[in-house]
Amino acid sequence: MVTFSVLITLLSIPSILHVARTRHLYDDVGHFRKQHDHGIPRLGGVAIFVSFTITLLLFSIIDKTIPVSYLLTASIVLFIMGLKDDLSGVNSSTKFLIQFIVATILVILGDIRFTSMYGVFGINNISYVTSAILSTLFIILIINAFNLIDGIDGLAATTCIIVNGAFSILFISMKHYELAAVSLTIVGAVFGFLRFNLTPAKIFMGDAGSLLIGLISAIMAVKFIELNKINAAVATPTIISAPALTFAILMGPIFDTLRVFTLRVIQGKSPFTADRNHIHHRILRLGYTHLQTTFILSGINILLIIMVLAFADLGNFTLILLILSASILFNWAITFFLRSKERESLSMRNLFV
Repeated sequence: MVTFSVLITLLSIPSILHVARTRHLYDDVGHFRKQHDHGIPRLGGVAIFVSFTITLLLFSIIDKTIPVSYLLTASIVLFIMGLKDDLSGVNSSTKFLIQFIVATILVILGDIRFTSMYGVFGINNISYVTSAILSTLFIILIINAFNLIDGIDGLAATTCIIVNGAFSILFISMKHYELAAVSLTIVGAVFGFLRFNLTPAKIFMGDAGSLLIGLISAIMAVKFIELNKINAAVATPTIISAPALTFAILMGPIFDTLRVFTLRVIQGKSPFTADRNHIHHRILRLGYTHLQTTFILSGINILLIIMVLAFADLGNFTLILLILSASILFNWAITFFLRSKERESLSMRNLFV
């Protein structure tokens, strides 16, 4: 299955590149956030979507645990919107509306939602309305988080592989093979794309790709946490501290999104205002290449996952605090080195001002 999805992507992208060059469908190199000085197609998401959808349908991965019909419906709607944005642009309000519709389809019709707070903050049971609202907001957050980290070569793709690779291993250990198959399918599709996206990048995944991988990652996260819920029927879940582990798996996109949104609001700007203040932009300013930056952020992500697995007995609340603390310290270290580089001096005062 993984091999099949990899092959579809590998075979699709050369044709997409040919069409993009023929029709001059290139990235906007004049935009202030762009990291490249020459036009690069943003249609990699087409290959990822085609590979993911064909593989999922061809192998008939249908099980009551995952409503594939609603998953594919949501994927198609989001893909169409993302493709339009890649080709001609879509305003932020329309994007949010489509994301809300997609999340609602999954939560209300597909019943892919959180049904508890899982002991975080001492809360367990929640009402259906609260469950629907939290789940919808979570799906929208993860969709946008992956969209926002798609700023340098290989980062969004590598993050997707780590996230869904981790979920697939966990689902296999829990004997939920149909969910593992969905995760592995998107891993294969993105792995084939990564061959053309590593520096020097020949193609970007665009919104059509980043929104899709965010959607699948969000669905897998919700299902993983739900399957490890402590209830009367299951005294001990298969994976303990599942919410904290999910938080660690998705921490890269989540932390960067919450960080930039918070800074923009503090500065009196719209949280959706584009800038070059993402963590990957800051690491690039330290002098690292795209590939080195991707490896650094991927390494931090993997270390957080290992930390939670090693200290799972500490419980969700303590582990989430540890994950947040580690992420804040890492960002603080970047700030320190940036100030030191700008001032050409290593000084303790650079930690604070």
